[in-house]
Amino acid sequence: MVDTVEALIDGGKATAGPPLGPALGPKGVNTGEVIAKINEKTKAFAGMKVPVKIIINDNKTFEIKVGTPSMAALVKSELGLASGSSNARTTKVADMTISQARKIAEMKQDSLLGATEQARVSEVAGACVSIGISIDGKEPKAFQKDLKAGKYDEQFAKPYN
Repeated sequence: MVDTVEALIDGGKATAGPPLGPALGPKGVNTGEVIAKINEKTKAFAGMKVPVKIIINDNKTFEIKVGTPSMAALVKSELGLASGSSNARTTKVADMTISQARKIAEMKQDSLLGATEQARVSEVAGACVSIGISIDGKEPKAFQKDLKAGKYDEQFAKPYN
């Protein structure tokens, strides 16, 4: 029989305290080992909440699957923001570059629906609408329209770094 424990933890800062410790204790696995492995796998998401799933086998071996933080969390982290706009319609709190949007689209690639990089970047832009972030100096919806019209095709022909 396989047992699973799921939790939302701070990237790179899992501890043996709640929520993990009390959930793992009765399962008979080495909690310290599990915590160390989680922190190793989530250190790239420092400062963000990360969904983690621990799959525990009968022989007490375990596997850790790390989800990616929400799109909003990745956007805010990339731009160094503590929070989004309190009124996203009227107040923009930051402007994201196309390169930053491409980076986020790549990080979330496995959970996005877009078949092309442009489509995934458009999904990132969609998340920016509710946070109060402009992209390339434009409202996210205007950026999406220009993206669809091919105005940024040249920038997608080369790597984003």
